[in-house]
Amino acid sequence: MVVSKVRQWTTAMEGGGMCPQRLVLEHVTSRWGVLVLLALDERSFRFGELRREIGGVSEKMLTQTLQTLERDGLVHRDAKPVIPPRVDYSLTGLGREASALVRSLAEWTERRLGEVEQARTGYDEIRAAASSG
Repeated sequence: MVVSKVRQWTTAMEGGGMCPQRLVLEHVTSRWGVLVLLALDERSFRFGELRREIGGVSEKMLTQTLQTLERDGLVHRDAKPVIPPRVDYSLTGLGREASALVRSLAEWTERRLGEVEQARTGYDEIRAAASSG
């Protein structure tokens, strides 16, 4: 019996853990993961620079996102032993590949935003009419 990819990615593993592919997909497509990948695709950043570039992300969330993406092999952390300490973040080859895919989705979103907004308006109008009638 063939199991669909969706079923494979949504089925918990034995012992209650999450499917490894799903976990990586969640890291790459998380709110901050996407923005980190897109920013680092342009150039390497120091932590503070990256936080300002992304905007709206807390220090804690950016730290967690960078650590997660580093653990997954997508981000490289280069700590230089100088005073004050200097740490630069960049994409690995795997990270550049993931970033290109995420960028394609981001560009599609930008191209199709008008259609999405029209669909939302139509949906909201239908829902409002149904609830008032």
